[in-house]
Amino acid sequence: MKLRPKKDYRNYRWFFTSDNTLVVGGKSDEQNEAALKHFSRPEYTVMHTTKPGSPFMIIQNERPSKKDMEETAIFTGCFSQAWKKGNKKIDIDVFKGDQIYKIKSMKTGTFGVKGKKEVMHIKPELVLIIQKRKLRAVPTNGHEKVLVKIKQGKMKKEEATDKIAKIMRDKFNLPMHKEEIMQAIPSDKLDVKA
Repeated sequence: MKLRPKKDYRNYRWFFTSDNTLVVGGKSDEQNEAALKHFSRPEYTVMHTTKPGSPFMIIQNERPSKKDMEETAIFTGCFSQAWKKGNKKIDIDVFKGDQIYKIKSMKTGTFGVKGKKEVMHIKPELVLIIQKRKLRAVPTNGHEKVLVKIKQGKMKKEEATDKIAKIMRDKFNLPMHKEEIMQAIPSDKLDVKA
C-alpha cells in the first residue's frame, strides 16, 4: 500500500526507526484524529501510553521488526504526559489499527481499543540526531551520530532549546533555528547533555 506524499508526515510527530521504518503520530488531540485517519491501516501496529496523554504512534509497516517496536514504544513514552510527570518507567499499549474504535460521545483525540493489547515497559531517553535532513529526537540505537542526549530533568523547554542551540553551534558548527529544536524535543522537564 502506498504512503501519502512525504510532506504529509513531516507535519506530524515522526521519526524513522533504525530499520528505516517511518513512524507517524499526532502532536495534539486534533492531530491524533488526523494521524489515525491518514496513516493507520487495519494491519499496522499502533502504540499509546497505557494512561491517557500521549500521541497515537503508527508504525508504517505491516511486519515491524523488534527494533521498530522497541524504538516506537520509547518514542511514544517520551512524548507523553508521563514524561512530564517524571515517570522513570512508562507503560505503552500495543495494538493493531483494526482494534481502534470511536463513538460520538468520545472527545477529539480520544479512542477506544477493543480486544487484547500487549504492554511494553520503557525507560524514557532520547538522542538528537539529523534524520532526513531534519533534527529529530529519537531512541538511541548505537549507530547514529549523537549530537545531544536528552533525559528527564528540571529544565523548561525554552531553556533546553537554548542549551541545545549553543551545543549545536559551538561543538558541531551547526547553527539551528530554535523553532526546529522546539519541534524535535519533548515539552518540559528536560536534561540535556552533549
